[in-house]
Amino acid sequence: MYKNILIVDDEEEIADLLEDFLTVEGYVVYKATKGVEAKQVLVNNNIHFILLDIMMPGESGFTLCKQIREKYDIPLVFLTALQDDTDKIRGLNIGADDYIVKDATPGEIVARIKAIQRRIGRASFEESTEKNESSIKFETIELNLLTRLLTINDKQISLTSKEFDLMKFFLTHVEQVLTYNGILETIWGYERGDFHTIRVHIAKLREKIEKETKRVKISTVWGVGYKLEREKDE
Repeated sequence: MYKNILIVDDEEEIADLLEDFLTVEGYVVYKATKGVEAKQVLVNNNIHFILLDIMMPGESGFTLCKQIREKYDIPLVFLTALQDDTDKIRGLNIGADDYIVKDATPGEIVARIKAIQRRIGRASFEESTEKNESSIKFETIELNLLTRLLTINDKQISLTSKEFDLMKFFLTHVEQVLTYNGILETIWGYERGDFHTIRVHIAKLREKIEKETKRVKISTVWGVGYKLEREKDE
């Protein structure tokens, strides 16, 4: 399960090296050197995971990511040589699940892919066992586990895949402090990592909640993590 991986990178040597490592691990690898090729692969094949280079000639990885997110909810990780946090945050904001720097070893990249897939598999198992529970409610918030829609004060709000996972995690741990490491391991499948990824996704989810209600908020517990709680009366 989750074995078909698409690598989009104009540096064919890097793509070929990653293909060798992934093939040994039992993955089926598809490769594309530009956006138009990648979109054709997605149309013709059942792809489970995408590794996407940011800096490509013609259509950039940022542009391609936006186009992919309009049609597909496939785990997508940027493979980038960029070290600027601004570029990384931009990638997360337009729909990437995470990013991996190109100076990581092929073994490290494979390990990251497996970690994300373990998280996806665990989430799928948990959803399949929730036979009698189709939604989670808290105050004026309701998260539908079947449609993956968030409803606040009867208004439906679309969530990205990561925002849904985060919202579900918060709603099943209301008023509890969720640590950075706990969120990273549960939602991304990593035991350790860069907390920038968490902060960006939390900021976008918080914005969607605060736009619709003042009764519930995601609070920052400085130096520790976050918690979903009722807004205290003044």
